[in-house]
Amino acid sequence: MRSPTELDLGVGVLDHQLVDSEGRRCGNVDDLELKGIDEGFPRVVAILVGPPVWRGRGRLGRLAAAFARGQTVRVPWEEVETIDSAVRLKKTARELRLGRGDDRARRWVEWIPGS
Repeated sequence: MRSPTELDLGVGVLDHQLVDSEGRRCGNVDDLELKGIDEGFPRVVAILVGPPVWRGRGRLGRLAAAFARGQTVRVPWEEVETIDSAVRLKKTARELRLGRGDDRARRWVEWIPGS
């Protein structure tokens, strides 16, 4: 059995929900920024969120990115508080420039039971 690495951890957080310091859902982990690959010691340095990141997810991802608006938001890995069923962040969504799409959609779906 091999020992876990940060890279294993990074792969395990893709598509996890992001939750800010106030407990608000503020997006999903769309991709990760890695450094140190050339040196043989890759490590996660940031979480990447936003439609432009979807382009790396194959044909469907490129199509979705073409129609979606927004920019990539980079959340430094140091801003991660804990990782469980969600990735919990140390700061608010506003401080990290996250969740604006969720805010816009909230007014349309909040009347749906269970949303």
